[in-house]
Amino acid sequence: MLSNSIHYSEPLFRPPSEARALILQTTIGCSWNRCAFCEMYTSKKFHIRKEEDVFKEIDSLSSYSTQIRKVFLADGNAMVLSYDKLMRIIEKLNSSFPNINRISAYALPKDLSSKTHDELVSLANAGLKLLYTGIETGDDELLKIISKGETYNSTVDALVKARQSGLKLSVMILNGLGGKRFTTQHAQNSAKAVNAIGPEYLSTLVLSFPYGVDHYKNKFAGDFMEMSKMELISEMGEFIGNLELNNTIFRSDHASNYLVLKGILNRDKDKLLTDIFRVLKNQDPSELRLEWMRGL
Repeated sequence: MLSNSIHYSEPLFRPPSEARALILQTTIGCSWNRCAFCEMYTSKKFHIRKEEDVFKEIDSLSSYSTQIRKVFLADGNAMVLSYDKLMRIIEKLNSSFPNINRISAYALPKDLSSKTHDELVSLANAGLKLLYTGIETGDDELLKIISKGETYNSTVDALVKARQSGLKLSVMILNGLGGKRFTTQHAQNSAKAVNAIGPEYLSTLVLSFPYGVDHYKNKFAGDFMEMSKMELISEMGEFIGNLELNNTIFRSDHASNYLVLKGILNRDKDKLLTDIFRVLKNQDPSELRLEWMRGL
């Protein structure tokens, strides 16, 4: 519908739940772009688009103005924009699209740390409703190894501040990120971080190797041992088993996931663990870390 109105800088990414949203590139690439596991924006040099160009694109969609209800601000972390720039863009969207009911964006914890509580409150009140943040892991050792540029504390503090400002959060954990050596601490400390944040939405993806596992090993500042499918599923059990949440919508149904899991946590925690147990029960216990299964 909008392909003739907007010319994107490819590749273009958006969360699955933004399939019916207008994708508006306010930045190109990712301002950090150093994570060992991520190849999404390595072909792009990060820059902020000129405001007048963004506004021209919005104006070019005037004939669709009443049809646009959701807008996703791309690329990798549009929240890196200053408060003033974000507010001007949000105000332009609100004035151009009368039926808009949600504006969302990817965000790094450092993007949120750079803004005050009052600024985040103002953005939320203006229409910024949902932020997607891949925290990947809550383990400090692993965060350093993958060059994430964050710590457990910086991640939790930033995301708690966002929630307290009225912004909803969709948090992502990367299954298998640390390989066999780091699997237990990755699962346990990731659960600890998610518990502290208490996001509205939680999802998991499985670590992938678009350029091969050796390429990832070269960027991974540690000893990486690739995990089997069953080891990855067992890690999910360890992670879910340590979660203590209240009405968080959980999804593990991305194309990368080997086992589809859906539910509300902690309401459906036992069911999810039972589903994992059924898959693993005939596996050799010596090959898996199954401490979390003892209560089932």
